[in-house]
Amino acid sequence: MACALVPFCSFQDLESARDFLCSHLRQGGVGGGGGVAGGAKESGGGKPANWEEDGWGAWDEQETQGPEEEEESTSKTQANSWLQDCVLSLSPTNDLMAIAREQKAVFFVPKWKHSEKGKEEMQFAVGWSGSLNVEEGECVSSVLCIPLASQKRSSTGRPDWTCIVVGFTSGYVRFYTENGVLLLAQLLNEDPVMQLKCRTYEIPRHPGVTEQNEELSILYPAAVVTIDGFSLFQSLRACRNQVARAAASGNENVQPPPLAYKKWGLQDVDTIVDHVSVGIMTLSPFDQMKTASNIGGFNAAIKNNPPAMSQYITVGSNPFTGFFYALEGSSQPLLSHVALAVASKLTSALFNAASGWLGWKHKQEEEPAQKQKPKVEPATPLAVRFGIPDSRRHGERICLSPCNSLAAVTDDFGRVLLLDVARGLAVRMWKGYRDAQIGWIQIVEDLHEREAEKMDFSPFGTPQGPSRVAQFLVIYAPRRGILEVWSTQQGPRVGAFNVGKHCRLLYPGYKIMGLNNVTSQGWQPQTYQICLVDPMSGTVKTVHVPFHLALSDKKSERAKDMHLVKKLTALLKAKTLNLDVVEAEVKGLILDIKYPATKKQALESILANERLPLSSLTSIAQTLMDTLKSQEMECIDEGLLQFCANKLKLMHLHESVSKLNSLTVPCEIVPSNNDLAKLLRLDEQEFTRLQMLLENYKQQNTQPSVHFADDKDGVLPVKTFLEYMDYEKDVINVKKLDEREYVALGSFFFWKCLHGESSTEEMCQTLETAGFSPQLLLSLLLSVWLSKEKDILHRTQSICCLHAALSLLSKMTVAIDETWDSQSVSPWWQQMRTACIQSENNGAALLSAHVGHCVTAQITDSIAEKKFSHITVGADTDPWEALSLDTEYWKLLLKQLEDCLILQTLLHSKVNKKTSQVSALQTEPLGRLSVKKLLEGGKGGIADSVAKWVFKQDLSLPLLRLGRQREESESKEEMPHADSSFLEEAAEDQKGLETILELLHLAYQEFPCSLEADVLHAHCCWEYVVQWNKDPEEARFLIRSIEHLRCINNAHVQYGIALMMWNTFIVKRLSAATYLMDKVGKAPKDRLCRRDVGMSDMAMTSFLGSCSDLLQTLMEADIGSDEMQLPVLDTEDAWVSVEGQTSLVELALEQKHIHYPLVEHQSVLCSILYAIMKFSLKSVKPLSLFDSKGKNAFFKDLTSIQLLPSGDVDPALLSIRHQFLTKLVSAVAQAQSSSQKTKDSPEELVAVSVKDRDWPALALDLAQHLQVAEDIIRRHYVCELYNYGLDHLGEEAILQVHDKEVLASQLLVLTGQRLAYALLHTQTKEGMELLARLPPTLCTWLKAMDPQDLQNVDVPITTTAKLVDKVIEHLPENHGQYSVALNLIEAVEAMS
Repeated sequence: MACALVPFCSFQDLESARDFLCSHLRQGGVGGGGGVAGGAKESGGGKPANWEEDGWGAWDEQETQGPEEEEESTSKTQANSWLQDCVLSLSPTNDLMAIAREQKAVFFVPKWKHSEKGKEEMQFAVGWSGSLNVEEGECVSSVLCIPLASQKRSSTGRPDWTCIVVGFTSGYVRFYTENGVLLLAQLLNEDPVMQLKCRTYEIPRHPGVTEQNEELSILYPAAVVTIDGFSLFQSLRACRNQVARAAASGNENVQPPPLAYKKWGLQDVDTIVDHVSVGIMTLSPFDQMKTASNIGGFNAAIKNNPPAMSQYITVGSNPFTGFFYALEGSSQPLLSHVALAVASKLTSALFNAASGWLGWKHKQEEEPAQKQKPKVEPATPLAVRFGIPDSRRHGERICLSPCNSLAAVTDDFGRVLLLDVARGLAVRMWKGYRDAQIGWIQIVEDLHEREAEKMDFSPFGTPQGPSRVAQFLVIYAPRRGILEVWSTQQGPRVGAFNVGKHCRLLYPGYKIMGLNNVTSQGWQPQTYQICLVDPMSGTVKTVHVPFHLALSDKKSERAKDMHLVKKLTALLKAKTLNLDVVEAEVKGLILDIKYPATKKQALESILANERLPLSSLTSIAQTLMDTLKSQEMECIDEGLLQFCANKLKLMHLHESVSKLNSLTVPCEIVPSNNDLAKLLRLDEQEFTRLQMLLENYKQQNTQPSVHFADDKDGVLPVKTFLEYMDYEKDVINVKKLDEREYVALGSFFFWKCLHGESSTEEMCQTLETAGFSPQLLLSLLLSVWLSKEKDILHRTQSICCLHAALSLLSKMTVAIDETWDSQSVSPWWQQMRTACIQSENNGAALLSAHVGHCVTAQITDSIAEKKFSHITVGADTDPWEALSLDTEYWKLLLKQLEDCLILQTLLHSKVNKKTSQVSALQTEPLGRLSVKKLLEGGKGGIADSVAKWVFKQDLSLPLLRLGRQREESESKEEMPHADSSFLEEAAEDQKGLETILELLHLAYQEFPCSLEADVLHAHCCWEYVVQWNKDPEEARFLIRSIEHLRCINNAHVQYGIALMMWNTFIVKRLSAATYLMDKVGKAPKDRLCRRDVGMSDMAMTSFLGSCSDLLQTLMEADIGSDEMQLPVLDTEDAWVSVEGQTSLVELALEQKHIHYPLVEHQSVLCSILYAIMKFSLKSVKPLSLFDSKGKNAFFKDLTSIQLLPSGDVDPALLSIRHQFLTKLVSAVAQAQSSSQKTKDSPEELVAVSVKDRDWPALALDLAQHLQVAEDIIRRHYVCELYNYGLDHLGEEAILQVHDKEVLASQLLVLTGQRLAYALLHTQTKEGMELLARLPPTLCTWLKAMDPQDLQNVDVPITTTAKLVDKVIEHLPENHGQYSVALNLIEAVEAMS
């Protein structure tokens, strides 16, 4: 309990404030090198003898440095000491800090932020920054932040707002709000403002103290102005309301009340640099006589009532300290005309910019008025009454103590003087504090801390007397970087801190303005008295001083006690401990301590020591307790005695438990399966099933866990044991612990019992006698059992031990309520069931529930036997079991836990993936399940967790189906061939797949409703699309999602899910893709796709294909739902009480009906976009294929009715559509040709795969929707196929063409091009001869052909012969080209 320097706030960004205020530092150029040199010169002269030589030598050495080094160090010092050149003020309620330099100012406001360590901490952030000067060349010379009290009755003691008062070198004093809005400006004297000080209302400590009025005092070089606090408070409130009103509604000029102030011209003083206004004082009769005779001599007359005077003290030179007294009533207060900022043009720039409500238009008219300064009232002369004359000494600062009785003064000789204000004397001096900054701390004694010992009861007040008040002087010496705290008047130094050389000490000396003796009664505003701003670390710290440091050494038993505590701490920290010696010393020290509170503190530190053994701790506590008991009754501190007794009880308990744990009981034999089945009241089949489920669970639940070597189960150090528990009225309570600590405590009591290594009965007895409630013991027992699942599942005898422990706890007196009957629920068993429901370790929970169930049954049976013992039961009747509500609840819980266990086992199973492609999203682990999670997860929670597992394992659809078929047909032979072939593929991992199929089959059996095929597919579909949305690069997720969607049999569910997918995930990205493709007019490059749609070009192609599939599925489902009934959504009996969010399937069934033509319209766009991306089509703007109605209908809500294109299409639009479709068909033929080539030579890369859908059919479909004649597209397709040499495909495609005559004439040209190439372009000898034999008309026709249009010229002549046959077949004989065709037959035959 010594002095402490406590950080209470930090700056978020002090550097930016520094750069704003000191722009010369930011640019790197530092003005003037006088900083260090000046320091050296100043300290060179007459150094007092007791200055610390080593610290000051450095200053002299600076002079011998080289010029470069000196410049560097100067700039560094200036960069660090910038705060010394600024004026600072921090509001005493810590809600605003102002830093100003020259014309600029920055206002900081506190905000709560999370620090790096995760704790909440307060940080100052810049709230406003800007320039404050209005007149040219004026600078800020002084700043005050004054919090103003709220006038609301409901106020809690926080100020309503904070006013910033700024004094300027022009003589103006201006008042601002926290946002830099100017409220009012006053010119009360034409000299520069030197210092602003404030005094606020304090409740007088006792009747002898004069009540002081609030005031703001302003010091000028030869005058002091005091503004009455009440008058200022009212004016500021009126101005603030006026500004708010004007900002809201326009200029509404209300004249605020005038300021009442007094102005004194201080005479007979050379220079004044600082002042304090002490306030009103009344002289005692003796002082009055003394003063009267000093002034008026021997015959002076004396008034009956001593006059009230205001006292002012100034520091400067000649006199060094001057004392002024102004008689009350000697001068009438002056009333200033409040120059309201709203009316004059003095508003801050920020406010002007923020609201243009003033609307000044006539600049020329206003300017002359602006330049007229307000009238300045003359000062009332006030002569110095007396002073402390010291011609060589110049005062620098003065600081008044909080109780107005003392003042501290600093001077230019590096001294700090303590003045007695009433007597005008210097009562103490400190040397060696050059440039010191000073402040005060007043501490009120806490009466509860006083020693409750016998004392002489005085007739005054309470036995303890009134609260005492201590004053401490705080001195910051920047040259030495030290902050000291001194007890006044003549006390010692009670604290010192190294704080750095560039800090600023802030001491406001006032609190909240606007309170009076009524309103301040209930208020305890949180104000600080003093603080230190450290610009290096960016923190604000305050000083905490305990009251007892003010007590002189004779009286300070507290100081002696603190010394003993320190000695005790040092003793316990010693490297080597000789236990006997240490124990004796510790006993001596703790008995010497006087204060009970300190004694308790010492005992706590002893008990928290890990190195003292239990025997020593017990002995020390026992000795202290015996000593306390031996004192007289009224001297005993009850709290301390109780504390001792409680700790002793806990230590004895620890000893007993440790002893029981160390005794080993002969191990029991491992029970057989029959014994266990009997114990758990299960028949053979049930027990085998339980074993099978737990075995599966054990195999799959192989997650690694960390164990530390020193974490021994069942061992707990005394220190930890005492920290975890406390005693209250003979009952033990466990403090709030985290789970690990709680388990450690439980293990200490029960781990050995559950292992069968110590006696459960003795342990339960010991704990019950110690004061543990059975409920707490049950909670501890279950926490151990449920957390040590791995060990328990491997030791079957643990089940017997748990059974024994539970039976014993249930028989304790207050465990099961006496009034409990079989028709009500017992809170005891409910507590156990709750623990099982919440546990995520399902194996251990299931076993403990079985044990709980059979103990409940035993107790119910025994109660029933007692009740019905008079009814004789015949020997031939069957054994019976008494029914109770609890038993039913247990049965329900057992079913739920078993289901949960099966599900958890499934979710832990893994498929060995052969594919290397695994997304990071699939590697994230699944959370563990508990019955509670499933009950709170809503109806779809079970299917949702399985869907997450399907996604993580990326299970294929056939595997999910196999699990179903296994359910329908248990024998493997009956499996369909398609799926058995799938199994053969995965033959390597046969065993793993078998296990997964087993587990899937089990899960389907347990959850026939929750995991119904459609429900599961719906959830899998949703899970895949959610994960795709997180990482759109993974296009396969969206494809898989749509596969699952297509597997949903019920059209209503399929429809709803598809529509939800479209609205939630697809439509936004699709619209982005559309607008991008329309903008670039072709398939966009990768960079643009990533920028606008958030995926690569490859992923976007796949995405567009999936969109098309999704809309297709949506339309099919919409049609299918008309003939289908809505599905019935059931829940398994054990899970009827499920609560939580609406299930996915329920949401799907709630979806509205779509407007079919709109979906079709959207689907056409999707197909077009997909085609453009797939075949990288150039110069196509997808939206240009639609008219304005069509464009507007895209991406609208599919369930809304939109205006769609109808009637005839504009011919220009038709031609664009026709162009697009021919491009598409050509691209399809080209793709088919390249895929044909890669079949023949696989080393070439496939350009575009056309297998994903029937593209020719899709193109015709598009032609139909776009109202382009389909036959034209068919013919174009046939020609393109022949063009690429795909004659076999062309022959098939011809069958679908209607107008074969036109097609034949088109193909005739193509044949001509092929022959022209063969005869004219290859120019072989045989070719030339053949050409000579052909008819001249045919030769001319062939020469007119251009074979460059052919995409594939290497077509065998036999294939071309077939083509000629086709042409002849479809050309009518009366056709103009028929004769050419006949000639071609001959030519082809000749060539072949």
